[in-house]
Amino acid sequence: MQYKPLGQTGLTTSAVVLGGNVFGWTVDERTSFSVLSAAFEAGITTIDTADMYSIWVDGHVGGESERIIGAWIARNPGLRDRLTLFTKVGAAMGPGTGGLSRAWIIKAVEDSLRRLNTDYVDLYFSHYPDSETAHEETLRTYQDLLAAGKVRAIGASNYSLEQLKAADVCTQEGLPCYGVLQLEYNLHDRADYEQSLQDFVLDNNLGVVSYFSLASGFLSGKYSNVAEIQGHQRAEDLERFFTPRGLRILAALRTVAQQRQASQASVALAWLMHQRGISAPIASVTSITQLPMLVEATSLALSADELALLSATSANPRAFTG
Repeated sequence: MQYKPLGQTGLTTSAVVLGGNVFGWTVDERTSFSVLSAAFEAGITTIDTADMYSIWVDGHVGGESERIIGAWIARNPGLRDRLTLFTKVGAAMGPGTGGLSRAWIIKAVEDSLRRLNTDYVDLYFSHYPDSETAHEETLRTYQDLLAAGKVRAIGASNYSLEQLKAADVCTQEGLPCYGVLQLEYNLHDRADYEQSLQDFVLDNNLGVVSYFSLASGFLSGKYSNVAEIQGHQRAEDLERFFTPRGLRILAALRTVAQQRQASQASVALAWLMHQRGISAPIASVTSITQLPMLVEATSLALSADELALLSATSANPRAFTG
């Protein structure tokens, strides 16, 4: 397994980050423990979660993923210091909650630490921008958490270029800056990062981790047409990908995967790992049988021709309207 620095935070990440959004949602606790243990044994030591996972499920209140990860950490004493653990704050957890005010962050971080069975978070993300709270208030709160050792570094998730720049101005007042950006980026959804954010993160040496790295499973090779997603828990998310352009991307992935005798998912993740500024993609699995595709991706060095084929096929979405 390869490990890379996360910008200038002093943290490192495994070449792929294990997504924890499925824990307690599409994966029960027992299977989650198996996945976490197998991933760790394979060298995947970075885990991404959030306080609100999985509040969208009927009967859930949020914190389900963190609780499972925390229970797994409790079962494996001595393992915590070998992990790089991400979690997030800002999403609403019920009426009157959410946002990036000092009061909510202070409460939310304590709740996350308790659920995760740890006394520090390696990387704490602002999950979503909060237009009602000044960047100064949020960053001053993070400054206190950093000083207290409860958080080792901070990041921004789903921030636009303008929002990142506005937060960055606060460093002139001696406040900490976001060291890592988390955003949606994959072979299908490229425009926001490449056309707006890539130059900024490169100029400022930010770490970048991508979510929806397999486009909700569209790029994984599990589906070849829209009929195959019916009844799937993510069918509503997947439908938008089955356009002529999306099918061309799948065809290019199949071509490279067949040439390399690798899975389509591994090729899609490897393409991300080759992109400028990307520290690591985040990817979820629902069973240990899917883990090899993550590990395979970390050692898959795509050729210039393979990268060119994938990039050309997926580029310029406006050109593929039919």
